[in-house]
Amino acid sequence: MKTKITELFGIKHPIVLSGMSWISTPELVAPVAEAGGLGILATGILKPEETRDFIKRTREMTKKPFGANVTLYFPGSEKNAKVILEEKVPIVNYALGKGDWICEAVHAYGGKVIATVTTLKHALAAEKDGADALIVTGHEAAGHGGAVTSLALVPYIADNVKIPVIAAGGFADGRGLLTALTLGAEGISMGTRFMATKESPVHQNQKDITIEKTPFDTVYTDKVDGMLARMMDAKGSRNLMNKILNPFSALIRSTQITKLLGLPWIKLFFYILLSGPKKSIAMARMAIGFKAFEVGTMKGDNVKGVLPLGQITGIITDNPTVKEVVNRIMKEAKAAHKKMDKVI
Repeated sequence: MKTKITELFGIKHPIVLSGMSWISTPELVAPVAEAGGLGILATGILKPEETRDFIKRTREMTKKPFGANVTLYFPGSEKNAKVILEEKVPIVNYALGKGDWICEAVHAYGGKVIATVTTLKHALAAEKDGADALIVTGHEAAGHGGAVTSLALVPYIADNVKIPVIAAGGFADGRGLLTALTLGAEGISMGTRFMATKESPVHQNQKDITIEKTPFDTVYTDKVDGMLARMMDAKGSRNLMNKILNPFSALIRSTQITKLLGLPWIKLFFYILLSGPKKSIAMARMAIGFKAFEVGTMKGDNVKGVLPLGQITGIITDNPTVKEVVNRIMKEAKAAHKKMDKVI
Protein backbone atom coordinates (compact mmCIF):
# COMPACT_ATOMS: atom_id res chain seq x y z
CA MET A 1 0.00 0.00 0.00
CA LYS A 2 1.39 3.37 -1.05
CA THR A 3 0.30 6.64 0.53
CA LYS A 4 1.91 10.04 0.92
CA ILE A 5 3.45 9.05 4.25
CA THR A 6 4.94 5.77 3.02
CA GLU A 7 6.65 7.73 0.24
CA LEU A 8 7.60 10.63 2.53
CA PHE A 9 9.25 8.43 5.18
CA GLY A 10 10.42 5.54 3.01
CA ILE A 11 8.34 2.90 4.80
CA LYS A 12 6.30 -0.01 3.46
CA HIS A 13 3.06 0.34 5.43
CA PRO A 14 1.19 3.50 6.56
CA ILE A 15 1.33 2.47 10.22
CA VAL A 16 3.08 4.44 12.96
CA LEU A 17 3.99 3.55 16.54
CA SER A 18 3.13 6.47 18.83
CA GLY A 19 5.99 7.78 20.97
CA MET A 20 4.77 6.64 24.41
CA SER A 21 6.89 7.35 27.50
CA TRP A 22 8.36 4.17 29.07
CA ILE A 23 6.81 2.14 26.25
CA SER A 24 8.26 3.25 22.89
CA THR A 25 11.78 2.00 23.57
CA PRO A 26 14.26 0.60 21.03
CA GLU A 27 12.92 -2.88 21.77
CA LEU A 28 9.50 -1.85 20.43
CA VAL A 29 10.50 0.78 17.87
CA ALA A 30 12.88 -1.47 15.96
CA PRO A 31 10.36 -4.32 15.42
CA VAL A 32 7.83 -1.81 14.09
CA ALA A 33 10.42 -0.52 11.63
CA GLU A 34 11.38 -4.07 10.64
CA ALA A 35 7.70 -4.87 10.04
CA GLY A 36 7.48 -2.00 7.56
CA GLY A 37 5.97 0.71 9.76
CA LEU A 38 7.43 3.76 11.46
CA GLY A 39 8.44 3.48 15.09
CA ILE A 40 8.88 6.66 17.14
CA LEU A 41 11.13 6.65 20.20
CA ALA A 42 9.73 8.39 23.28
CA THR A 43 12.29 10.70 24.90
CA GLY A 44 10.12 12.91 27.11
CA ILE A 45 11.16 11.29 30.39
CA LEU A 46 14.78 10.60 29.41
CA LYS A 47 18.00 12.36 30.32
CA PRO A 48 19.99 13.53 27.25
CA GLU A 49 22.51 10.70 27.61
CA GLU A 50 19.65 8.18 27.75
CA THR A 51 18.14 9.68 24.60
CA ARG A 52 21.45 9.24 22.78
CA ASP A 53 21.68 5.64 23.98
CA PHE A 54 18.11 4.92 22.78
CA ILE A 55 18.97 6.25 19.32
CA LYS A 56 22.18 4.24 19.07
CA ARG A 57 20.49 1.06 20.27
CA THR A 58 17.71 1.48 17.74
CA ARG A 59 20.25 1.89 14.95
CA GLU A 60 21.94 -1.32 16.06
CA MET A 61 18.61 -3.17 15.88
CA THR A 62 17.34 -1.86 12.53
CA LYS A 63 18.65 -0.12 9.43
CA LYS A 64 15.19 1.05 8.44
CA PRO A 65 13.73 4.54 9.04
CA PHE A 66 12.62 5.40 12.56
CA GLY A 67 11.75 8.53 14.49
CA ALA A 68 12.20 10.15 17.89
CA ASN A 69 9.86 12.53 19.65
CA VAL A 70 10.34 15.57 21.83
CA THR A 71 7.60 17.01 24.05
CA LEU A 72 8.47 20.70 24.17
CA TYR A 73 6.24 21.30 27.20
CA PHE A 74 8.39 19.04 29.39
CA PRO A 75 11.29 20.55 31.40
CA GLY A 76 14.62 19.80 29.74
CA SER A 77 13.09 19.06 26.33
CA GLU A 78 15.55 21.36 24.53
CA LYS A 79 18.47 19.21 25.68
CA ASN A 80 16.83 16.06 24.33
CA ALA A 81 16.00 17.83 21.08
CA LYS A 82 19.66 18.84 20.74
CA VAL A 83 20.74 15.21 21.06
CA ILE A 84 18.15 14.10 18.49
CA LEU A 85 19.39 16.73 16.06
CA GLU A 86 23.05 15.89 16.69
CA GLU A 87 22.30 12.23 15.99
CA LYS A 88 20.43 13.24 12.81
CA VAL A 89 17.43 11.02 13.51
CA PRO A 90 15.62 10.57 10.15
CA ILE A 91 12.19 11.59 11.42
CA VAL A 92 11.57 13.93 14.36
CA ASN A 93 8.17 14.22 16.02
CA TYR A 94 7.42 17.21 18.26
CA ALA A 95 4.41 18.23 20.33
CA LEU A 96 3.16 20.90 22.73
CA GLY A 97 5.34 23.76 21.55
CA LYS A 98 6.61 25.86 18.66
CA GLY A 99 8.78 23.72 16.40
CA ASP A 100 10.06 26.03 13.67
CA TRP A 101 13.64 25.68 14.94
CA ILE A 102 13.32 21.91 14.92
CA CYS A 103 12.01 21.90 11.35
CA GLU A 104 14.88 24.10 10.18
CA ALA A 105 17.53 21.93 11.84
CA VAL A 106 16.05 18.61 10.69
CA HIS A 107 15.59 19.78 7.10
CA ALA A 108 19.20 20.95 7.08
CA TYR A 109 20.39 17.32 7.31
CA GLY A 110 17.66 15.96 5.04
CA GLY A 111 15.28 14.62 7.68
CA LYS A 112 11.52 14.95 8.01
CA VAL A 113 9.35 16.41 10.78
CA ILE A 114 5.98 15.35 12.17
CA ALA A 115 4.04 17.61 14.51
CA THR A 116 1.44 16.11 16.84
CA VAL A 117 -1.68 18.27 17.14
CA THR A 118 -5.23 18.16 18.48
CA THR A 119 -6.64 21.39 17.00
CA LEU A 120 -6.74 23.13 13.63
CA LYS A 121 -5.01 26.17 15.14
CA HIS A 122 -1.99 24.09 16.10
CA ALA A 123 -2.09 22.18 12.81
CA LEU A 124 -1.88 25.39 10.79
CA ALA A 125 0.90 26.71 13.06
CA ALA A 126 2.90 23.50 12.58
CA GLU A 127 2.41 23.65 8.82
CA LYS A 128 3.63 27.25 8.81
CA ASP A 129 6.64 26.29 10.94
CA GLY A 130 7.69 23.75 8.31
CA ALA A 131 6.35 20.38 9.52
CA ASP A 132 6.20 17.76 6.75
CA ALA A 133 3.25 15.85 8.25
CA LEU A 134 0.85 15.88 11.18
CA ILE A 135 -0.25 13.29 13.69
CA VAL A 136 -3.82 14.34 14.44
CA THR A 137 -4.87 12.92 17.80
CA GLY A 138 -8.56 12.45 18.55
CA HIS A 139 -10.45 12.14 21.81
CA GLU A 140 -10.35 8.33 21.84
CA ALA A 141 -6.58 8.17 22.20
CA ALA A 142 -4.63 7.06 25.26
CA GLY A 143 -2.66 9.83 26.87
CA HIS A 144 -3.05 13.41 25.68
CA GLY A 145 -5.77 13.20 23.06
CA GLY A 146 -7.91 16.12 21.96
CA ALA A 147 -11.43 17.19 22.83
CA VAL A 148 -12.87 16.14 19.44
CA THR A 149 -13.26 12.55 18.22
CA SER A 150 -11.10 11.25 15.38
CA LEU A 151 -14.15 10.78 13.16
CA ALA A 152 -14.72 14.55 13.19
CA LEU A 153 -11.19 15.87 13.81
CA VAL A 154 -9.26 13.98 11.12
CA PRO A 155 -11.29 15.10 8.07
CA TYR A 156 -11.65 18.62 9.50
CA ILE A 157 -7.89 19.10 9.73
CA ALA A 158 -7.11 17.12 6.55
CA ASP A 159 -9.42 19.44 4.59
CA ASN A 160 -7.65 22.54 5.88
CA VAL A 161 -3.95 21.73 5.55
CA LYS A 162 -1.72 20.91 2.60
CA ILE A 163 0.58 18.43 4.35
CA PRO A 164 -0.23 14.73 4.98
CA VAL A 165 -2.22 13.74 8.04
CA ILE A 166 -1.71 10.63 10.18
CA ALA A 167 -4.79 9.71 12.23
CA ALA A 168 -4.35 8.77 15.91
CA GLY A 169 -6.92 7.76 18.50
CA GLY A 170 -9.26 4.83 17.96
CA PHE A 171 -7.22 2.72 15.53
CA ALA A 172 -6.12 -0.89 16.03
CA ASP A 173 -7.10 -2.93 12.97
CA GLY A 174 -7.53 -2.92 9.20
CA ARG A 175 -11.03 -1.49 9.38
CA GLY A 176 -9.59 1.48 11.23
CA LEU A 177 -6.83 1.97 8.68
CA LEU A 178 -9.29 1.93 5.78
CA THR A 179 -11.56 4.34 7.66
CA ALA A 180 -8.67 6.73 8.31
CA LEU A 181 -7.75 6.73 4.63
CA THR A 182 -11.38 7.42 3.73
CA LEU A 183 -11.45 10.35 6.17
CA GLY A 184 -8.52 11.96 4.38
CA ALA A 185 -5.58 10.66 6.41
CA GLU A 186 -2.55 9.01 4.81
CA GLY A 187 -2.03 6.48 7.59
CA ILE A 188 -2.64 5.69 11.25
CA SER A 189 -0.67 6.00 14.48
CA MET A 190 -1.32 3.43 17.21
CA GLY A 191 -0.40 3.34 20.88
CA THR A 192 -2.67 0.95 22.76
CA ARG A 193 -2.51 -1.74 20.04
CA PHE A 194 1.30 -1.76 19.99
CA MET A 195 1.44 -1.53 23.79
CA ALA A 196 -0.28 -4.93 23.92
CA THR A 197 2.31 -6.82 21.87
CA LYS A 198 4.96 -9.33 22.85
CA GLU A 199 7.82 -6.89 22.24
CA SER A 200 6.26 -4.12 24.33
CA PRO A 201 8.10 -3.46 27.62
CA VAL A 202 4.80 -2.92 29.44
CA HIS A 203 4.15 -5.22 32.39
CA GLN A 204 2.31 -8.40 31.36
CA ASN A 205 -0.46 -7.65 33.84
CA GLN A 206 -1.31 -4.52 31.82
CA LYS A 207 -1.18 -6.38 28.52
CA ASP A 208 -3.69 -8.89 29.89
CA ILE A 209 -5.91 -6.07 31.17
CA THR A 210 -5.90 -4.48 27.71
CA ILE A 211 -7.60 -7.61 26.42
CA GLU A 212 -10.21 -7.56 29.18
CA LYS A 213 -11.22 -3.88 29.14
CA THR A 214 -14.00 -2.28 27.09
CA PRO A 215 -14.31 1.21 25.53
CA PHE A 216 -16.20 2.23 28.69
CA ASP A 217 -13.31 1.44 31.03
CA THR A 218 -11.28 4.64 30.63
CA VAL A 219 -11.37 8.14 32.11
CA TYR A 220 -10.36 11.51 30.61
CA THR A 221 -9.01 14.03 33.10
CA ASP A 222 -6.39 16.71 33.76
CA LYS A 223 -6.07 15.70 37.42
CA VAL A 224 -3.31 13.14 36.91
CA ASP A 225 -0.43 14.93 35.14
CA GLY A 226 -1.84 18.42 34.71
CA MET A 227 -3.01 17.96 31.12
CA LEU A 228 -6.17 16.36 29.77
CA ALA A 229 -5.35 12.71 29.21
CA ARG A 230 -7.06 9.34 28.87
CA MET A 231 -6.17 6.38 31.06
CA MET A 232 -7.67 3.20 32.45
CA ASP A 233 -10.42 3.71 35.00
CA ALA A 234 -8.90 2.12 38.10
CA LYS A 235 -8.22 2.88 41.76
CA GLY A 236 -4.91 4.56 40.99
CA SER A 237 -6.36 7.02 38.51
CA ARG A 238 -9.38 7.73 40.73
CA ASN A 239 -7.13 8.41 43.73
CA LEU A 240 -5.14 10.98 41.76
CA MET A 241 -8.28 12.58 40.35
CA ASN A 242 -9.49 13.16 43.90
CA LYS A 243 -6.14 14.44 45.19
CA ILE A 244 -6.22 18.08 46.30
CA LEU A 245 -3.05 20.07 45.62
CA ASN A 246 -1.82 23.58 46.33
CA PRO A 247 1.05 25.62 44.78
CA PHE A 248 3.44 24.64 47.56
CA SER A 249 3.12 20.99 46.52
CA ALA A 250 4.95 21.87 43.33
CA LEU A 251 8.06 22.90 45.22
CA ILE A 252 8.18 19.54 46.96
CA ARG A 253 7.22 17.47 43.92
CA SER A 254 9.68 19.32 41.67
CA THR A 255 12.53 17.26 43.10
CA GLN A 256 11.01 14.18 41.43
CA ILE A 257 11.11 15.84 38.00
CA THR A 258 14.68 17.07 38.42
CA LYS A 259 15.89 13.65 39.50
CA LEU A 260 14.13 11.94 36.60
CA LEU A 261 15.33 14.37 33.92
CA GLY A 262 18.69 15.28 35.43
CA LEU A 263 17.91 19.00 35.75
CA PRO A 264 19.27 21.52 38.29
CA TRP A 265 16.63 21.70 41.03
CA ILE A 266 17.20 25.40 41.71
CA LYS A 267 16.39 26.27 38.09
CA LEU A 268 13.09 24.40 38.18
CA PHE A 269 12.38 25.79 41.66
CA PHE A 270 12.42 29.40 40.42
CA TYR A 271 10.51 28.45 37.26
CA ILE A 272 7.69 27.05 39.38
CA LEU A 273 7.86 29.89 41.88
CA LEU A 274 7.45 32.53 39.16
CA SER A 275 4.83 30.65 37.14
CA GLY A 276 1.88 31.45 39.36
CA PRO A 277 -0.56 29.19 41.26
CA LYS A 278 -2.21 27.56 38.24
CA LYS A 279 1.07 26.63 36.55
CA SER A 280 2.56 25.52 39.85
CA ILE A 281 -0.27 23.08 40.49
CA ALA A 282 0.01 21.76 36.92
CA MET A 283 3.71 21.14 37.48
CA ALA A 284 2.96 19.35 40.74
CA ARG A 285 0.52 17.10 38.94
CA MET A 286 3.08 16.48 36.21
CA ALA A 287 5.55 15.21 38.79
CA ILE A 288 2.90 12.96 40.33
CA GLY A 289 1.77 11.79 36.90
CA PHE A 290 5.32 10.90 35.81
CA LYS A 291 5.70 8.54 38.74
CA ALA A 292 2.18 7.12 38.43
CA PHE A 293 2.59 6.31 34.73
CA GLU A 294 5.92 4.61 35.39
CA VAL A 295 4.47 2.47 38.19
CA GLY A 296 1.43 1.60 36.09
CA THR A 297 3.21 0.68 32.87
CA MET A 298 6.39 -0.89 34.22
CA LYS A 299 5.20 -2.50 37.47
CA GLY A 300 1.64 -3.30 36.49
CA ASP A 301 0.29 -1.66 39.64
CA ASN A 302 -3.13 -0.06 39.14
CA VAL A 303 -3.54 0.97 42.77
CA LYS A 304 -0.44 3.16 43.06
CA GLY A 305 0.03 3.59 39.33
CA VAL A 306 -1.88 4.60 36.23
CA LEU A 307 -2.09 2.98 32.79
CA PRO A 308 -2.64 5.17 29.68
CA LEU A 309 -5.29 3.32 27.69
CA GLY A 310 -7.23 4.24 24.58
CA GLN A 311 -10.90 3.47 24.07
CA ILE A 312 -9.89 1.13 21.23
CA THR A 313 -8.88 -1.36 23.94
CA GLY A 314 -12.39 -2.77 23.49
CA ILE A 315 -11.49 -4.52 20.22
CA ILE A 316 -8.08 -5.82 21.31
CA THR A 317 -8.28 -9.54 22.07
CA ASP A 318 -4.69 -10.79 22.06
CA ASN A 319 -0.98 -10.04 22.59
CA PRO A 320 0.64 -10.95 19.25
CA THR A 321 4.04 -9.93 17.91
CA VAL A 322 4.47 -6.54 16.25
CA LYS A 323 4.94 -8.23 12.88
CA GLU A 324 1.70 -10.16 13.32
CA VAL A 325 -0.16 -6.93 14.17
CA VAL A 326 1.14 -5.08 11.11
CA ASN A 327 0.55 -7.98 8.70
CA ARG A 328 -2.92 -8.56 10.12
CA ILE A 329 -3.90 -4.91 9.74
CA MET A 330 -2.81 -4.81 6.11
CA LYS A 331 -4.68 -8.04 5.37
CA GLU A 332 -7.81 -6.77 7.13
CA ALA A 333 -7.66 -3.44 5.29
CA LYS A 334 -7.56 -5.19 1.92
CA ALA A 335 -10.46 -7.43 2.92
CA ALA A 336 -12.49 -4.44 4.13
CA HIS A 337 -11.76 -2.62 0.87
CA LYS A 338 -13.03 -5.55 -1.18
CA LYS A 339 -16.17 -5.72 0.98
CA MET A 340 -16.87 -2.03 0.43
CA ASP A 341 -16.38 -2.47 -3.33
CA LYS A 342 -19.20 -5.03 -3.31
CA VAL A 343 -21.46 -2.76 -1.26
CA ILE A 344 -20.87 0.32 -3.40
